[in-house]
Amino acid sequence: MIAVKDLTIYAGAFALREITFEVPAGRYAVLMGKTGTGKTTLLEALCGLKPVSAGRIELNGRDVTQLKPAERNIGYVPQDAALFPTMTVRQHLAFSLMVRRWSRSAMDRRVGELAELLGISDLLERSPGGLSGGERQRVALGRALACHPPILCLDEPLGALDDDTRQGLYTLLESVQEATGVTTLHVTHHRDEAARLADLILVIENGGVREQAI
Repeated sequence: MIAVKDLTIYAGAFALREITFEVPAGRYAVLMGKTGTGKTTLLEALCGLKPVSAGRIELNGRDVTQLKPAERNIGYVPQDAALFPTMTVRQHLAFSLMVRRWSRSAMDRRVGELAELLGISDLLERSPGGLSGGERQRVALGRALACHPPILCLDEPLGALDDDTRQGLYTLLESVQEATGVTTLHVTHHRDEAARLADLILVIENGGVREQAI
């Protein structure tokens, strides 16, 4: 569950004030809004990448407002995927597991599970420079899911993809959500994405967030 209560965030001259909304556990929520309304700012605040000035962020009943990003147990896929050019796909999938000192056997098993789930088993020894846009997003998604996070945040993950690739990733995201039950908050300005993926639509406008009927 994601619960945001009276959250205020300042980013330069821009501000979001007293934002309140909730995403129940296991739901796939899409956050929509025009460019410049603060979608990414809000997502980064949830992930601990942007400081908040007031209010609370609760994840599965735990107050994480003042916790560091690594302590929040959130899987996060930024807009540009942010893959490391010198690391292979296998190394990306294993990165957070290595940081948490998983055993080699457990790490190999989890990387194999993720690669199969995401359809990238044949890409494990490739570097990001040799991947298509859709493949890069699959790797970024796998890296975010590696440690079984209960919360997944996606910042316009399909924005730069062609229509055919986007359709394939719609299916993948639906499969991932069904397989893992992860509570998801997906930022986009594409109505088609919201219509296809969301079982809860949130709209950010005029400095606030409201729920929209599907």
